[in-house]
Amino acid sequence: MNFDLRFPIGLMFSLYGVLLVVFGAASDKAIYDRSLGININLAWGAVMLAFGGAMLFSALRGRAR
Repeated sequence: MNFDLRFPIGLMFSLYGVLLVVFGAASDKAIYDRSLGININLAWGAVMLAFGGAMLFSALRGRAR
């Protein structure tokens, strides 16, 4: 089989991560009062983007072998 599941998972997490980072950076600071001023969207967007990047890197490195 020549299907690597890491590539579509990496794309999905990277896309959602970028969307959350952009929303977290552009949103009003007042909506984060309930979460003690922590920008949850920006933080988890960065985590999802890092995970998606790791999956894409792993898939592309596995494809090169």
